[in-house]
Amino acid sequence: MELPAFNKLHNHSYTEMRYVKPKDPQVLKSLEQFQDNKFGIMFHWGLYSQWGIIESWALPDADREWAWGDIDSDLTCAEFKQQYWDLKKTFNPVRFRPEQWAKTAKDAGFKYVLFTTKHHDGFCMWDTKYTDFKVTSPECPYSRNPRADICKELFDAFRNEGLKVHAYFSKPDWHCEYYWTKGFSENEYMTRNPSYKTIFHPKLWKRFCEYTKNQMLELVSNYGRIECLWLDGGQVNPSNMQNIHLSKIMEEVRKIQPWIMVADRTVGGKNENFITPEQTIPDHPITVPWESCITLGSSFSYRFDDTYKDAKTVIHMLCDIVAKGGNLALNIGPRPDGRLPEPVYPILQDIGKWLNKNGYAIYGTRPCSPYRKDMFAYTSKGNEMYAIYLPDENDSSNALPDTVTIPVSEKISQVFFNGNSLEFTQNDDSITVNTSTHHQTEIAYVFTLKKS
Repeated sequence: MELPAFNKLHNHSYTEMRYVKPKDPQVLKSLEQFQDNKFGIMFHWGLYSQWGIIESWALPDADREWAWGDIDSDLTCAEFKQQYWDLKKTFNPVRFRPEQWAKTAKDAGFKYVLFTTKHHDGFCMWDTKYTDFKVTSPECPYSRNPRADICKELFDAFRNEGLKVHAYFSKPDWHCEYYWTKGFSENEYMTRNPSYKTIFHPKLWKRFCEYTKNQMLELVSNYGRIECLWLDGGQVNPSNMQNIHLSKIMEEVRKIQPWIMVADRTVGGKNENFITPEQTIPDHPITVPWESCITLGSSFSYRFDDTYKDAKTVIHMLCDIVAKGGNLALNIGPRPDGRLPEPVYPILQDIGKWLNKNGYAIYGTRPCSPYRKDMFAYTSKGNEMYAIYLPDENDSSNALPDTVTIPVSEKISQVFFNGNSLEFTQNDDSITVNTSTHHQTEIAYVFTLKKS
C-alpha cells in the first residue's frame, strides 16, 4: 500500500476529475459487474507476515523512521535488508488451506478476492520464471509443498466458490536488480524509487520495464480468468520519470483477457478504470467507479496482537460506501503459517448473517439521493429505494425507535420492513413509519420504499 501521508494529500475530487471512462464495451461490462459486486476481501500476505511488521515499507532507508515501529533499532539498514531478503528461506505456511479461506469469504458475503501477488519487496507468491525471489524457489521451504504456487491454489479455490479474482501487483520492485541496482550513488540511501536516474540509464530502465511486463503477462496467461490488475506504487508513472509504458502493456494483456480492468492507483488517466481511496471513506458521493480498501484490523499486514473492527462497524462502513457509489475491499492479514487470524471468524460470520438477510439492499444497487443523511444510507434498484437505518455506533443495544422518520423527497407508494407492509405518512421531505410492532435487534435495518 501507499505511505500513510500520501493518502492525506490525495484529493479524491481531483482524482475524480481526472477519470477517463473506458471505451471498450467488454471493460465497461466488467466495471458494471464490479459495481454490482460491492464487497471484496483483500489479503496482504508475504514475507513480512513472519515478523508481524508493515508490508515492505521498512525496506527503504528513507522510510525507516516511520516504518520500523518496534523493529530492533540497533540494526543498520543494510543488515535489516539482508535479514528481510533471507525470510525467503523460512517462509513455510504449512497450514494454508485456500478452500477454507474461500468458503469463509463466500459465507461472509464477499463477491471477489483481491490478493497480493507481489508487494513492493518483490517477493512473488506465484511460480514466476523471471526471478528466484519467489515462493517456489528451492531456497523457500514451502516450495516442496504441493500447494507451493500460492496464487494458483488461492485463485482456483475462490473461483470454485463463485468469487471473482482481482490481482494486486506492485509496480515498484525493490528486490529487482533493474530497480534497486547496485553501483550507483543513490544505492547508498535507498528510497522507494530506483537507485539510478532513469533518464541517464535508459537501457537499465528498459530492462525493468520488460521484467514488469513479462510478469504481468505471466499472471494473465497462466492463472485463469482475472477480472482486474490492481497496480500499486503510484510513484511509478511518467511524471516521475518512471514510465513503464502501461498502455502498451495493457494492449498485450487484453489480447489475452480482453475484459480485464486495470486500477493504476493514484496515477489517473485511461489506466485507472476505478479509483481507490485507502483507509478512508469519502465524505461525498463519487460519480465514477471506486473502491475503498480498509483494514479489518489495524494494519494491512498481519500483526501478532492486532485488534479488529466488529461486524457493526464493517456493515456501517459498507452501507456508507455503497450509498456513495463505491465498493469496499475489506483487508485481512493472514498469519505466517497460512491460517486466517482466529478472531476474524466470528466477525465474518456476523457480517455474513446480515448480508444473507439484507444483501438485496447492497448487491446490484446504485446510489440515489439523498445518499447519506442523518441515520440513513440510501441505495436503489429499479423502482425501489432502500433506506438503511444505521444505529448510533455508541448504542450497543442497536434499538430501533418505535417511530422512524426517513428523509426522502421522492413520492413513495409503499413501505416494507421485514417483509411487512407498513403504514406511513409523507410530507415534502420525509416519511414517518411506526415500527412499534416490529421489535428486533439488528446492526442495521432496511426499509424498502417503492416509488410511485
